[in-house]
Amino acid sequence: MNDLVRSGKVRYIGASAMFAWQFMKMLMTADQLGLTRFVSMQNYYNLLYREEEREMLPLCRAEGIGVIPFSPLARGFVVGNRRKEDYGETVRARTDEFSRRQYYGAQDFAIVDRITEVANRRGLNNAQIALAWVLQQPGVTAPIVGASKMNHLDDAVATLGIKLDEAELKLLGEHYRPRPIMAHT
Repeated sequence: MNDLVRSGKVRYIGASAMFAWQFMKMLMTADQLGLTRFVSMQNYYNLLYREEEREMLPLCRAEGIGVIPFSPLARGFVVGNRRKEDYGETVRARTDEFSRRQYYGAQDFAIVDRITEVANRRGLNNAQIALAWVLQQPGVTAPIVGASKMNHLDDAVATLGIKLDEAELKLLGEHYRPRPIMAHT
């Protein structure tokens, strides 16, 4: 990768989904050997999965690494169309085995209820609130938005003008409890 950057074939390199100690080893090795450093971390991060706040996000802030979280809408779970009893009406809700294993707990539904509460007060939708939350987290550069419909892109763009206040941020975070590591185990 170092050779690709130095030859101009690649501008920058980024890493994805690992433990902070692993990423620090990679950064340290690049520094020691005079190699190109990683400039970004693509990690799994959203209102339902915040384990990256423990080590990875502080590491990235300290090292000047851009953070571009994937799945900022928790695989669509935070939009509020999932149900515990039958998973929901969308094709993804009915077929997404990964989400069934990771979400659908009482904590997850409680967080979605809070997202819905904030969205309703503001006259916005859940996706906009969840994306605004991710964008306001310290160290986050920009989330990776997996838009499959035009309105998904519209929601993402609209998010740029949304600033959640301290009370809303607190409300959105109250039900979060630590959970098992996902995406890089």
